[in-house]
Amino acid sequence: MLVSFQPFIFVAMSNELYIYNSLTREKQLFNPLNPPFVGMYVCGPTVYNEVHLGNLRTFISFDLIYRWLTVLGYKVRYVRNITDVGHLENDADEGEDKISQRARLEQLEPMEIVQKYTNRFHEVLNVFRCIPPSIEPTATGHLIEQIDLIRIILSKGFAYEVNGSVYFDVKKYAEYYNYGVLSGRNIEELLSGTRDLDGQEEKRNPLDFALWKKAGATHIMRWPSPWGEGFPGWHLECSAMSTKYLGTTFDIHGGGMDLKFPHHECEIAQHCAAHENAPVNYWIHGNMLTLNGKKMSKSDGNFVLPFDLTNGTPPLVDKPYSPLSVRFFMLQAHYGSTLDLSMEALSASDKAFRRLQQAIKDVATISPGATASDFDAQEWANNCKSAMNDDFNSPILIAHLFDAVKIVNACKDKKRSLDALQLTILKDNLNLYFYQVLGLDNPESASSQTELLDGVMNLILDLRKAAREQKDWNTSDKIRNTLQSLDIVIKDGKDGSTWQINN
Repeated sequence: MLVSFQPFIFVAMSNELYIYNSLTREKQLFNPLNPPFVGMYVCGPTVYNEVHLGNLRTFISFDLIYRWLTVLGYKVRYVRNITDVGHLENDADEGEDKISQRARLEQLEPMEIVQKYTNRFHEVLNVFRCIPPSIEPTATGHLIEQIDLIRIILSKGFAYEVNGSVYFDVKKYAEYYNYGVLSGRNIEELLSGTRDLDGQEEKRNPLDFALWKKAGATHIMRWPSPWGEGFPGWHLECSAMSTKYLGTTFDIHGGGMDLKFPHHECEIAQHCAAHENAPVNYWIHGNMLTLNGKKMSKSDGNFVLPFDLTNGTPPLVDKPYSPLSVRFFMLQAHYGSTLDLSMEALSASDKAFRRLQQAIKDVATISPGATASDFDAQEWANNCKSAMNDDFNSPILIAHLFDAVKIVNACKDKKRSLDALQLTILKDNLNLYFYQVLGLDNPESASSQTELLDGVMNLILDLRKAAREQKDWNTSDKIRNTLQSLDIVIKDGKDGSTWQINN
């Protein structure tokens, strides 16, 4: 008998958040299990190498989701794992563990590799303003939980042990559950499309995947188990850790689109086999960042490191881009759509970001007028909220923010005015969405950086003024032209010189 399942339905909080659920393939009203609490698990990195820009996009996407859930008033337990063992070179349970392989190349202990690249991962996410998760468990820190989960799956008859390795029996599982429920793949087609693989004779069929692998004589990372010395399978850790910290059913599970099959499909299978229920109500998958139209991949060598952009590393880029500008570039596309990285697109996004950043600075200087204009600030704020409630639609939100930029510039030029209430709504919401939701720095940091820039620019303008008074036109022009090349424009007037970042 085939057992089918749908996410559990509970009474929703008073909200209008809709999420595209990869499991049901449609947008659904978000009904958390136990409001106001929300459990969210996101697959983290395998720490054997630097995170590339495509990886970063995934984590920025879920940072946006986490931020918006928090703004809506939910108390989110955000769990993001660190894979520090068990991820082999391919998905067929073949080859060497990626971390062991890297340890051999760099002539370091595996845990030195883990620490080195975990530190780098944290450094990158901090620079790009990603909020740390509530819990960041590691696979090696939860071996007991993984071994216990294997025992349960074995006891239910959905796994088998061969020569010290334990494999999940996909064909047996498919007699009771829908293997392919998430990815939409058909078990019969998967079975007919497989072939026997060299070194996989232990498996009953090629679709079976390892829950525990016996460690070969040269395998560095190994632990004792009831089946002998070995190491856990890659898919197992997320099932064990998500259940430990979020329960046997939780609200949201996220990750990159490339994890949907086989990783997340195998997670569902493991969980249903052990606990006889669906593990997750809402599956969310972030789409790829491509480079010149091709998937960004470390294994294929087609990738860019985040700091290549911020350092202006040639030949890809000809100037440094700020981390906030790169983050803004990624948020201009919906998390579920493919985004292609090109220097033309990044440059255009950088200019748009500076324009928005300038408006955030300018809105603080606007004074309320006696009469209101035809701009409906509350309707605009509602539109911003609606955009985010429509499956975290950051590009539509950003379009609404630029509608506000036009209003700010018109008020600055005395062509429009806002009354006190309209101005308060505009200021508060611009700051909310720019800083708190999109994560484009925080007010305290932005304020200190603005003060620093103001101080530097005032000094430069004083030096230029002194040069002009001494008729040193070469120095005066050099200062102006150099700043202009940095998109900083000086305007000379009868009351002195002013500056602004070019929009």
